[in-house]
Amino acid sequence: MRFAAIALTIVAAIPALADSRFRIAIMPRPALAAGAGQCDIRIEVDNDVQVTIRRDQVAIHNVSGEDARDDGSDCSVALPAAELHNFAIQPLDGRSEIHLLEQPSARNDYAVVVHIVDAAAGFGRYRFRLSWDASPAATATSLRDQSDNDRPHAPDAFVWNNATTYHGRGGGETVLNDGAAERLGDARVDVDLGGNIVVSFTPVGRRARGGRRSISFSGTVMTRQGSRIRASVVTENERLRGTMNISVDEKNTVNSITMNATDGQDHLHLRWDRR
Repeated sequence: MRFAAIALTIVAAIPALADSRFRIAIMPRPALAAGAGQCDIRIEVDNDVQVTIRRDQVAIHNVSGEDARDDGSDCSVALPAAELHNFAIQPLDGRSEIHLLEQPSARNDYAVVVHIVDAAAGFGRYRFRLSWDASPAATATSLRDQSDNDRPHAPDAFVWNNATTYHGRGGGETVLNDGAAERLGDARVDVDLGGNIVVSFTPVGRRARGGRRSISFSGTVMTRQGSRIRASVVTENERLRGTMNISVDEKNTVNSITMNATDGQDHLHLRWDRR
C-alpha cells in the first residue's frame, strides 16, 4: 500500500501533456487584393508539436515538452473551407525548421498541418504566414506567372509549390583561387519547407553576353535564426561545396550573401550585397 501511494505521488508530479486550442483573431488587411487571404500564426513551442489550422481555429498536439501557447496569431479572414489558389506557407521566425505536413484539401476538411521540433532548451517563438487567393479570378494567368521560365535550375527534390522566394537588387562577385573576379547581378533565394535551397544570381558581363540565364547554387538549410540563413550548398557542376550565409528581411528582400567553397584543392569566395 505504501509503495502504491509513493507511485501515485511520483505520477502526480509529472506534468501532463495536453493538446491546446485557441481561436485566431480576425484583423482585416485592406492592402490585400480582393479574394486574397493571409494568416500570421505566432506560437511559443517548448519541444515537439503538430499544429493544425482550420477556419479560425488552431489545435496544437503536444508530442513532447511543455504545452505550446498562442503568441498573438491573427488572420485577415478565416481560412476558407474551399479549394484555394496560390496557397503558400512562409516561415518568418523561429530557431528550427517548420515542416508542412498537409495542405488544405477536401480530404482533411481544408486544414493546414505543420510539424515543429524545437530542440533548444526552453520555449522558442515561431511565426509563419499562410497566404492564398480564394477568388474565381485566380486562374491560368496567375499560373503562368509561376511558370518554369521564371525559375532557376533546381534539384529534383526541390518542391516549388511550398517554397518561399526572396529577391535582392544589388551586386557582387565570385573569385576562384587567385583568379579574376566574376561579377554577379541581382540575387534570388528560394527555400522550400523541406529545407532545400536554391540561390541564383543574374549574370553580368561575359556570362550575360553568352546568354546564360543565371549562376546558381543549391543545397540544404543548416540553421535559421531570425533573418539569418546558414546553408550547405554546392556549385552547379557539383564540384565545390561550402557554407553560405544569407541575410534576408520580412519583406522577402535579400540583404547580403557570403560563401566559401572548396573541393580540397580549388577555393571559391563569393560576396554579394544589396544596393
